[in-house]
Amino acid sequence: MTVSRLVRAELARHDWGRLRCGCGESGAHLPGTFETILEAAEPREALGARLDNHLEISGNLFEVAVPAVEVILAALAGPLSDFARVELLDMLAVLVSGDSYAGQPADLGAQCRLKARNGLWTILQVGYEHEAETVADILWAVDPDQPRSSHHTMALGKRIKRKRR
Repeated sequence: MTVSRLVRAELARHDWGRLRCGCGESGAHLPGTFETILEAAEPREALGARLDNHLEISGNLFEVAVPAVEVILAALAGPLSDFARVELLDMLAVLVSGDSYAGQPADLGAQCRLKARNGLWTILQVGYEHEAETVADILWAVDPDQPRSSHHTMALGKRIKRKRR
């Protein structure tokens, strides 16, 4: 797969080198990590390209997590390999349920949830087409609109049950 123009624009929009990464360095290396994951058709093509321990450590978020949510949403808006879609959705689920790492700005979890909420329709589309279970978890964390959230959670739950049969 190729990295879309939208994703490239979103990667370029952020000054990753000024943001703290979970590895202890700046986030300057993260655009390359995202590109490797997005270009991979299967896991072995992305060996060593990991987002965990960079965006978060055990659900504790670093500054790079907030712009990463926007990059993930941009990627989910276009075609992805199954590997990349699962990798990015799993990370999004961690980011929207996380809290700030010690010494990081206190509101990183809330910022990630707000960014994800802004991309809710993209997330839901992925849930209805591919990854219902992970999307249901994300929806629970980000959508304060109880009637809408309940409706989509039930619909995604039905999709999950049909898939397991």
